[in-house]
Amino acid sequence: MSLIDTTRAKFRNPMRAQKKADRMRERMENDLPRSMRPKPIAKILTVIILVVALIYFLFPIYWAIVASTKSPAQLTGSNGLWFAVPLNELPDAIAANYATLLGWTRDSFWRWVGNSLLYSGLSAVIGTVVSVMAGYATAKFRFRGKGVTIGVIMAAMLMPAALLTIPQYAIFNSLHLDNTMLAVIIPCCVSPFGFFLGRVYAQSSVPNELLEAARIDGAGEARIFFTIVLRLLAPAMVTIFLFMFVATWNNFLLPLMMLSSEDLYPVTLGLYGMVSLAVFNDRGALMMGALLGVLPVIILFLTLQRFWRAGLAAGSVKG
Repeated sequence: MSLIDTTRAKFRNPMRAQKKADRMRERMENDLPRSMRPKPIAKILTVIILVVALIYFLFPIYWAIVASTKSPAQLTGSNGLWFAVPLNELPDAIAANYATLLGWTRDSFWRWVGNSLLYSGLSAVIGTVVSVMAGYATAKFRFRGKGVTIGVIMAAMLMPAALLTIPQYAIFNSLHLDNTMLAVIIPCCVSPFGFFLGRVYAQSSVPNELLEAARIDGAGEARIFFTIVLRLLAPAMVTIFLFMFVATWNNFLLPLMMLSSEDLYPVTLGLYGMVSLAVFNDRGALMMGALLGVLPVIILFLTLQRFWRAGLAAGSVKG
């Protein structure tokens, strides 16, 4: 076979696979009873609702991108839905706002982003492992006080995080750990919601027969957990990790109470300090800082989205 034939075959196979999948999907729809088949009006309404939801969620991001290229005068004197300068001048407008952002933050902006990554990353990693270990233990083991322990942790989910901030500050202040990174990382490592997800996933994704077989083969509980259970719960761990990462990234009140040094600020608190200045009036630079500050979260979601979907599905099916 020539090189041209080989190339054509490579491009033809995916097309054939796609056509085969489409035929199977149509066959499955036709196999449904007529009463269960989606009606044309239902399909049209579904598409309309999805388009409206897409616009609803993407429009703020689009507006922020447009606003991040404008000066204070252009924000009020130009079309709010389009750029104030021609497209060929956008790089200069972006560079000007970026320089303004670094000037207002005294070149500390990327330090704040790095602090947020450190706080969120460490808290999410440690918190995910702790949540999975606690959830697995309460799902697969029997011990005295198990019901009370689960009830207390579930009740903690009902308590607002703001209610715990002042007691946490008192504790860390007495330990002389306030105004340190540990004052932000340690409280964020504990998540009742993460425990709840870990327990649900352990109940539905870890079969008891597999654990019994491993014990019969002589494996200890620690080896079972780290070599078997963690692999089964990998998609679920990604889901818990993302929830805890975003919760720590968006946490504002805890760093505000715990930190007094600007070098330790996360990006949310740093931008708030910039906006609170009496002479600050450059909203375009603020929007650029908000966009650049949320960029790591967007990249993380795009990278881990397939594991996240698998993790959500894993927790919805019993056994």
